[in-house]
Amino acid sequence: MDIKGISEKVEREAHFVQKLLAGMSAAVIGQEELIRSLVMGLLGNGHVLIEGVPGLAKTRSVRALARMIRADFQRLQFTPDLLPADLIGTLIYVHDEGAFRTKKGPIFTNVVLADEINRAPAKVQSALLEAMQERTVTIGEETFPLPDLFIVLATQNPIEQEGTYPLPEAQVDRFLLKAKVEYPRREEERKILELASAEHSDTLPEMETVVTPEELIRVRRVVDEIYVDDKIKDYIIELVTETRKGPDSKLGLANLIEFGASPRASLSLILCSRVAAFMEGRGYVTPQDVKDVARRVLRHRIILSFEAEAEEMTPDDIVDRLLDGVKVP
Repeated sequence: MDIKGISEKVEREAHFVQKLLAGMSAAVIGQEELIRSLVMGLLGNGHVLIEGVPGLAKTRSVRALARMIRADFQRLQFTPDLLPADLIGTLIYVHDEGAFRTKKGPIFTNVVLADEINRAPAKVQSALLEAMQERTVTIGEETFPLPDLFIVLATQNPIEQEGTYPLPEAQVDRFLLKAKVEYPRREEERKILELASAEHSDTLPEMETVVTPEELIRVRRVVDEIYVDDKIKDYIIELVTETRKGPDSKLGLANLIEFGASPRASLSLILCSRVAAFMEGRGYVTPQDVKDVARRVLRHRIILSFEAEAEEMTPDDIVDRLLDGVKVP
């Protein structure tokens, strides 16, 4: 394995990452985890679930990202009365032609902002699940491919809020990352006030394009080449298998976890670790890369037991115990 050659290639291709992060940080004050998660999803060709209360710039962040990569963008407001046809399209009968014609829906784009995704009914979630997993859409008897660059960035309010519904576990597992958006710090909120006063509106400032969809497709192939040592792979497998009940568990977390992470979590961890290394301009993955992405990759794939909920634990608490308990190579 030519690690030096890979590192040189990564260094050449990753020139736009810092510009992208800086541009988004200028448009969205604070929220570093959210910004980095969006960029990681873009580079890793994976969807991102964003959770936070209203008013924390979730939608603004996604708009900023779409502008800086010169991508087609659609915002879909999910509501209880939304129909699958509103998302994927439908067949329309054309009287003059005496035949049905396919009218494609707004999901045929590069960047989809699924706003308040946990307000939509089950049939809409099912239609979105096919698009996310298969990257195809079926209308009538015909199946259509989605663009090469296709990413769903979904926002949701916390499950406890009235009028929201838990997403199906199968759909949640399709998200590469889950970013939690917290309230800004005092100094960050002061900057937000100054920015809003200067703009006199909620519009985004002028933003230059730093990378195109075509370049991103090429960059993803470079990410896949980043070297991951066998010891790092074993470390990732150990982290994931410790979330499951069974004789191999060493940390004794079985009583706190109802259902653990699937093998998709291992694949997501190794992919996001590669992306983290790419964003740092390295051609190889370190244990710290795995640690940096572990919370975002695992928090939505761990279902807590009643005992853990009674102790007011969160999935992040479980991930922290994993990182503390599993030996680092």
